[in-house]
Amino acid sequence: MKILEADLTWTGGRFESGIQIAIGEDGRIAEVGALGRAPDRRLTGRALLPGMVSAHSHAFQRGLRGRGETFPAGAGNFWTWREAMYALVGRLDADELRALSLQTFREMRAAGITTVGEFHYVHHRDPDAHDYAFDEVVLAAAATAGIRVAFIQSYYHTGAVGQPLEGAQRRFSTPSPQIYWEQMDRLAARLDPRRESLAASVHSLRAGSIEDIAAIYEEARRRDLPFHIHVEEQEREIEEVIAYYGRRPMALLLETLGTATDLTAVHCTHTDAEEMDRFLSAGGTVCLCPMTEGNLGDGIATVARKHPRSGAFCLGSDSNARISPIEEMRWLEYVQRLATENRGILRNEEGNVATVLLEAATAGGARALGVEAGRIETGLWADFAAIDLESPLIAGWTPETLLESVIFGATEEVVAATCVGGEWVEHRASVLS
Repeated sequence: MKILEADLTWTGGRFESGIQIAIGEDGRIAEVGALGRAPDRRLTGRALLPGMVSAHSHAFQRGLRGRGETFPAGAGNFWTWREAMYALVGRLDADELRALSLQTFREMRAAGITTVGEFHYVHHRDPDAHDYAFDEVVLAAAATAGIRVAFIQSYYHTGAVGQPLEGAQRRFSTPSPQIYWEQMDRLAARLDPRRESLAASVHSLRAGSIEDIAAIYEEARRRDLPFHIHVEEQEREIEEVIAYYGRRPMALLLETLGTATDLTAVHCTHTDAEEMDRFLSAGGTVCLCPMTEGNLGDGIATVARKHPRSGAFCLGSDSNARISPIEEMRWLEYVQRLATENRGILRNEEGNVATVLLEAATAGGARALGVEAGRIETGLWADFAAIDLESPLIAGWTPETLLESVIFGATEEVVAATCVGGEWVEHRASVLS
């Protein structure tokens, strides 16, 4: 048993001093509180937060940083960016994928992210191999980086609604739900339960038939696995689904599945407000990726018309064009302030916005991924982000304003160290030292 003590520790609603955390040999939190023990690790000049969670990442897209950024005036960036993405997929080999994934996961750790939901769909070494060799490459990179990974294995069977895969998309191919679950079983047999877990996914309503989506979702529920799917990110996607099925994607999902238990819908940028409320009421979680959605010009999601239940929203780094959970939290709030009809909606019952944002960046993501993390509580994994209290970015903080100072005034440079399962990595010394 190791005893950890920081100057301040986030206890769920505030920072407190004198809090100690006992960490067992299994990497889990054994006790939290004023334990009165001699600490084995004293974090002087640091405050402890739960490790942050990117619930939606495509690690390979780190290779697009700075590319696909030129687009027609007044237009969104998505379709220009997609061309660059398919060009990257077409040339990607195992070495480049390993390097991009490792770079992404190391940047995440340095930014305070201790768990990533890696939404993976580039499966094969070449379009005709069907070997799923790239699945192992990404998992190995996560292990090297020391990040906790929920590997969201994505089913991708059609390139557009009802249309076959074309070109680079053929590297994404899974021929049937049966073959999908065979690969999931192979992955499950090689996972390290201390750091790795699985989640199920169909990429989107354009990547699989509604029958395949229902079948994979039902089997995921039987196996007690979370299920993730992109929903209503682009208006063209909505138009194609309406043309084929006669209903909008979210409405079609709800009618087909009958529930949203353990279901995370990613983006929901153009989801109707009433359908958003229906989805949340049915037990669903929405994963928002504010920086990617801004980068691609997608739009601003209407998060909810009433205060959401705890864990209803989480955050993802998606394309990893910029990796900073602090900035994702800030963007989430700021874009809602800019959307007049949503202004002030991200508040808890006490009127506090920062705690709602931190919940989305930690416990909300852990819940969506089925990972026992996201809070500093007994029984959960000992995953933490240590904040440098001497950083000039948050100068003037008090215990009452520290969380707001970090979220609204700092960058990832304020993260001094991170811990995954009790194992620490120092990322930067105090900028004043």
